[in-house]
Amino acid sequence: MSTRRKAGLWSGLDRPILVIVIFLMAIGIVLAFAASPAAVERAAWIDDPFYYLYRQLFFAGMGLAILAFVSALSVTGVRRFAGLALVGALIALVLVLIVGADVKGATRWIRLGTFSLQPSEFLKPAFVVIAAWLFAEEDRGAPAPGRLIAFGFYGLSVLLLMLQPDFGQTVLISLVFGALLWAGGLSWLHTTILGVLAVIGGGGAYLALPHVRDRILDFIGPGGERTQTETALDAMSRGGVWGAGPGEGQVKHLLPEAHTDFVFSVAAEEYGLIASLAIIGLYALLFARAWMLSLRLTDPFAQLATSGLALLFALQALVNIGVNLDIAPPTGMTLPFISYGGSSMLALCFSAGLLLALTRRRPGAYAHRARQGALSA
Repeated sequence: MSTRRKAGLWSGLDRPILVIVIFLMAIGIVLAFAASPAAVERAAWIDDPFYYLYRQLFFAGMGLAILAFVSALSVTGVRRFAGLALVGALIALVLVLIVGADVKGATRWIRLGTFSLQPSEFLKPAFVVIAAWLFAEEDRGAPAPGRLIAFGFYGLSVLLLMLQPDFGQTVLISLVFGALLWAGGLSWLHTTILGVLAVIGGGGAYLALPHVRDRILDFIGPGGERTQTETALDAMSRGGVWGAGPGEGQVKHLLPEAHTDFVFSVAAEEYGLIASLAIIGLYALLFARAWMLSLRLTDPFAQLATSGLALLFALQALVNIGVNLDIAPPTGMTLPFISYGGSSMLALCFSAGLLLALTRRRPGAYAHRARQGALSA
């Protein structure tokens, strides 16, 4: 393959989105350097204080390779690849229930040597893309009932997630699916009915699943998880405006998940309020850029899929930061591209690759007026 042909595979990629993603990954590596020694202190079987940093670097490298491959796909390739990923993720979720590893009362991972695969991370972007395609195909007049099939995939996904149980991912997928339904033309009446059903489902999960009930009770009253969030708040308050300095944070040694769930608090303690606001700003820019591009796309499938992926990134970041600020119950959800986690990093890079492939500038992809604006940006 010629050099020109290789370059053409990635021509037209949206540079602002790509730069933001790489910048967030770089922040994650810096914070892994800060949080890894504290996390290793709680793992007696690890000797190297930078064990998690080296693994984060490895996962980031693999993630960038996945991003590069997926971002080179055509719109048709995105649909096909997402379909394969969705089927694979659903099969893996079934396997999790059979051979999965139980961690803190939840069975979400499949052990593969030193790597733990969490299929639900890959389910999210694949489901969003396929649901968007099914909605768009039905609107185009396809004979198959796209929305009904999408509801079938949604119901199966929620069932498998709740059997783990994984209430956080269930809520995230439900919110994005509801947004896609509304964006796809669902009436306010039907949207309200689905919202009521979601509330009933959440209440049922609270009553039937001790794992969910314990998390919520710990959030609204004293308990172990409450102590974690209070410690995270203490870390942020100690950081002040400018932070304690790189490697100078002390509260991170008291946080059980300083490198994963509470990495935002580590950033706040060591780099201060300014850095925290900058991280939030990057997520806001990522969402705004992707959403703006989705409004300019001419393909209804690409529009819905792009907006759904953008919302997926934004909601996941919002939930994680909300947990750190003690305004949301702990969910185990990672901070996109920043928190340590192999499955999370690889799945997020897969999502970013899908987003870049869908928003790539190609003939006819954008309306003429919007295309001129995008090219001049």
